[in-house]
Amino acid sequence: MDALNSAPARRSGQLGEEIEERIVTGVYPPGMRLDEQELATAFGVSRTPVREALIQLASSGLVEIRPRRGATVPEMSADRLCEMFEVMAELESMCGRLAARRILPAEQARLQEAHQACEAARDAGKPDLYYQLNEVFHRCIYDASHNGFLAEQATALHRRLRPYRRLQLRVRNRMDTSFSEHAAIVDAIIAGHGEQAAELLQKHVVVQGERFTDLVATLRQMNAPAAPEALATP
Repeated sequence: MDALNSAPARRSGQLGEEIEERIVTGVYPPGMRLDEQELATAFGVSRTPVREALIQLASSGLVEIRPRRGATVPEMSADRLCEMFEVMAELESMCGRLAARRILPAEQARLQEAHQACEAARDAGKPDLYYQLNEVFHRCIYDASHNGFLAEQATALHRRLRPYRRLQLRVRNRMDTSFSEHAAIVDAIIAGHGEQAAELLQKHVVVQGERFTDLVATLRQMNAPAAPEALATP
């Protein structure tokens, strides 16, 4: 029964990723209405997984669902996204600082395992798989902070920024850079160097305003997933 139930969940999850990528790259621009039947036809599925995917995207803010209007792509300015990345960087920094002080031996092992899994995905040249494992890596740090509220907030914002962080991994050498930064973060946390871990995580996530504006402008003109060098690694 679990296997039967998991297949639809996986399909709606895959649809969600495909739709979110089209939103980020401008294929589905701000203000566009996302008609369930049109999406179902486009992706060759029934309306049920499309509806579930839209609900998932609405929970992370990438889609707005309103009574009698259905789902639409919300307006999102480059400045707003830059602000969100600034907050994300500070949340990650706080998690790293606390994790270095509070991480347990079992959590250290999980963090190292997540790091090694990212290495395997990098070596295989699979950016989407790397990003999925990258989420596990960051979640290990959130959990090791032993601050439930902080972990909830970091997870929610990480999910909101997910497509922007995921697309950049397709840029040449970006996975290598991300993995190297991960290695330094792991070392700092396990060594108990809280301030160093905080600084490394902040730099790992933060983006620059003007370059980020250029990034978003470029993304909106593209019809295929990609991202320039301007955005920091996830």
